[in-house]
Amino acid sequence: MDSYLADRRAIDDLMTGWIRRDLAQWDAMRELFHPDGIIEITWFTGLFTDFVDASARMGASDLRTKHVITSPVVTFHGNRAVAETNAMIVAENVALKLGCLSHNRFLDRIEKRDGVWKIVDRRSIYDMGSFTFPCGIVDIDAGTTAKYPSEYAALAYLLDKSGFPVTGVFATKGSDQEVEMKQAAHRWLETGR
Repeated sequence: MDSYLADRRAIDDLMTGWIRRDLAQWDAMRELFHPDGIIEITWFTGLFTDFVDASARMGASDLRTKHVITSPVVTFHGNRAVAETNAMIVAENVALKLGCLSHNRFLDRIEKRDGVWKIVDRRSIYDMGSFTFPCGIVDIDAGTTAKYPSEYAALAYLLDKSGFPVTGVFATKGSDQEVEMKQAAHRWLETGR
């Protein structure tokens, strides 16, 4: 039981460690993933190390983000685990006087190597989102929002207008893509492939 609790605590710390991004603690953030770790979210797909560098560039822009992370649901299999974690992405572009609130779930593949749990693969499922107006209502280009699924249209719009284009199509609540993503994660959990 002690081993389970220690493993569970280590994974909880990885999930809530995302605050390192909001605090611009880039070196500490790099410690959340194994060196070969990858991430796929609205505005970035690739190696996590490159994502941290891109996040630092975003942090120097007019776009501000904050993540509210809950405790994950974790399934273990030996030295591998899959975690699904509810999160909220709060974003605001101060120059545009526009923000958004996006509800998503991170789906993480996590592996214990040399006694240390770290993330090897992070993806996001988008549940719902809306615009926020910190300084009063501003115009929104309906043509741009229509390019994206409603579950992440507000987030994608704000990213696009901030210079971080969203080019892929991502999993949304109840979509075939979500089902396939979860099946692949649990197949990896059982087989390592």
